[in-house]
Amino acid sequence: MNNQELLIIKKAIINEIEGYEFYSMAANNANSEEVKNAFLELAEEEMQHVVWLKDLFNKIKDDNIADFQLALISEPVFPGVFKWENIDRKDAGIAVSVFGIGIQMEKASIEYYVKAAKETDIKEAKELYNMLIKWEKVHLDKFASHYEELKESWWLEQGYSPF
Repeated sequence: MNNQELLIIKKAIINEIEGYEFYSMAANNANSEEVKNAFLELAEEEMQHVVWLKDLFNKIKDDNIADFQLALISEPVFPGVFKWENIDRKDAGIAVSVFGIGIQMEKASIEYYVKAAKETDIKEAKELYNMLIKWEKVHLDKFASHYEELKESWWLEQGYSPF
């Protein structure tokens, strides 16, 4: 059993649980069903990552890595999230904040998994980390584009634009 590998995975699990809790809290503060459902979908994706990481953890811990089924892990997809015109004014500030914080969380996750993939000697772990990097990059790209759109719209709603 490789304690360093297990420590890397345990930290990754905590990061994913933090993401789950963050998006769950955002969903609980949303006023519209569309916004709430978008955040709940993101929370569920984070929880799925936890499931994959726990499976990897247990396989390494039990010295049974050959049973790790990476083929069962799907390629990342991203929900449509939502359109600005469907967001209640009370949700606008939440959405801008959540996407801004989400961008930082996804960047940190990508950095963590890149480092973990470089440090691991276990092929299956490297493959899972690389798959998680793809998931986090999809989230980051979508968050970044939605954030810019929401931020500009929110500024306009607040009377901050044009300057």
